Amino acid sequence: MILVTGGTGMVGRYLKDVMPDALYLGSSDCDLRDFSCVEDLWKDVKPERVVHLASKVGGIVENISSPAEFYDDNILINTNVLMASKNIGVSQLTAILSTCMYPDVVDNYPMTESDIHLGPPSYANYSYAYSKRALSVQIDAYNKQYGTSYNYLIPCNLYGKYDHFNSPEKCHFVTALIKKIIDAENAGDDHITLYGTGKPLRQFMCAEDLARVIKIVVDDRITDSFNVATPEEYSIQEMAQIAIRALKQDINILYDQDKPDGQFRKTVSGKRMIDTVGDFDFTPFEDGLVSVYNRAKEIM
Repeated sequence: MILVTGGTGMVGRYLKDVMPDALYLGSSDCDLRDFSCVEDLWKDVKPERVVHLASKVGGIVENISSPAEFYDDNILINTNVLMASKNIGVSQLTAILSTCMYPDVVDNYPMTESDIHLGPPSYANYSYAYSKRALSVQIDAYNKQYGTSYNYLIPCNLYGKYDHFNSPEKCHFVTALIKKIIDAENAGDDHITLYGTGKPLRQFMCAEDLARVIKIVVDDRITDSFNVATPEEYSIQEMAQIAIRALKQDINILYDQDKPDGQFRKTVSGKRMIDTVGDFDFTPFEDGLVSVYNRAKEIM
């Protein structure tokens, strides 16, 4: 039995498309912050394999205003899942982290997996980032002390058709961008307004691609940990321009520079991933944008 936490989230829903036989848990099934609840469920289900997607997530503003909640909730969730899995003898566990755990600034880009602890993460999501970094340390510690075969994947920024279109505080940047474009289209506005300066650089990957990598890791019983990231990197402004062109819109882009930019750059290398899983075809950014736009038009 494969047990997937965070199974009703964006990555979980894509994973269900390619791994339909797993058991997918949502927040209504178990409060992962409560160890007794987690322990009881794990003993009942007896999973042989765990894919840990669940976490408390939010945008820059929410991360800055509620840092203790982001740290506490994620540390509890991660610790409870690992402890319960180790206690019942789960043979393999794969946790999904985030490139926000990497240092805010380094001397050389792209960053590799050995760069994780070279400096503190960005202030914009400091607590959340450290909870993800702590999970990598915890998994490595479990493997060393208990002989487990647990690993983690570190994806770059994600987007997808299963994102929270109607929850601006939770949705990812690309989703928020597309929602702004649709709102402007519906209202007849000639512009959209984005936070910051438009200068920060990002790698954005369709969450479907991450789901496909997870399936490879599960099917091939891979225990190495590595980044999962598209080689494409764009500035926020470039991504907005690509979106407007791909969606055949005629609107301008304005910037609210009183709002934060977030981390300027967090580009990571996918070399270890390719060395581990082989060549991988990522979804072209424009194709992914069109897919998300079409889905958003259906439900908004």
